[in-house]
Amino acid sequence: MRDHGGDLDRAIATWGAGPWIDLSTGINRTSYPVPDLTHRVWTDLPTRSDMASLRAAAQVYFDTPADVVPLAGAQSAIQLLPGLRRGHQMRIISPTYNEYAAVFHAAGWQVTAAESLQELAGADVAIVVNPNNPDGRRWSRAALLDLLGQVGLLVVDESFMDMTPDKSLAPMAGNEGLIILRSFGKFFGLAGVRLGFALGDPVICAQMAQAVGPWPVSGAAIEVGITAMRDQKWIETAKADLVAAAAQMDAILPWAKTGGCDLFALYDVGDAGAVQAALAAQHIWTRRFPWSDRLLRLGVPALADLPLLKQAVRASGFGQLPL
Repeated sequence: MRDHGGDLDRAIATWGAGPWIDLSTGINRTSYPVPDLTHRVWTDLPTRSDMASLRAAAQVYFDTPADVVPLAGAQSAIQLLPGLRRGHQMRIISPTYNEYAAVFHAAGWQVTAAESLQELAGADVAIVVNPNNPDGRRWSRAALLDLLGQVGLLVVDESFMDMTPDKSLAPMAGNEGLIILRSFGKFFGLAGVRLGFALGDPVICAQMAQAVGPWPVSGAAIEVGITAMRDQKWIETAKADLVAAAAQMDAILPWAKTGGCDLFALYDVGDAGAVQAALAAQHIWTRRFPWSDRLLRLGVPALADLPLLKQAVRASGFGQLPL
């Protein structure tokens, strides 16, 4: 099994059961309040009109004129990518989310890690996570659009873009050779709903829609997704709360922040293994990376959990925090 955040079972096996604050992912810890769902979402197959309503809600939420393909999370789209283009050379800005390399390796592609957009030119498939996970690097719309025509297929993963829609490529989507992936579960804090979207090149979107079949997401996911994406009041409140919580987390933690975005932050803690273990002993779970002994990533806590994080840091003996 590949290394991911959210592996709370491993933490519990070592440090015991009980209440945990899981900050090992970039999922909003204050989730959208799931509404009462109509009974038919459990008893009936989703209809064409249900799917059309979900696509329409997503087009408005993402502010895009492009075709939208609902999927069982952005991960579902990642699984399809190697089959969308003939070729053998995939290049990806790294380090980043590890499923891309794993999926392309499994399909027999040559995978090359790149540090800059310029290094992606000439690839059959080029992948940019924007903002990047875990370091939060960003690339401008203009720089990304300049890559079109230099690669066979450009995939831009915008799973962490909800807080900054003004930087999204979604309003400009529809260009040939461009696919944008969006997550629902991260910003809305409902990863278990398993809902995501691909949008962009209409030919490739049609390929993806055909590959996943007539019922790619559940009726419950459709109803929750539509309700949440239309709830402008909750969206604005959630954005304000995340900004406030991120600022308070930075003030609590005694380490140098080296990157991140609005849903997670990356810190140079010196000894990532020791710090992760010390916080885990206080039932705060964080994310380490196999390629660094120094870096630790923490998702932004819920505002209500900040006092517990502060207490855990103090109990672990890191820094001098005010009482």
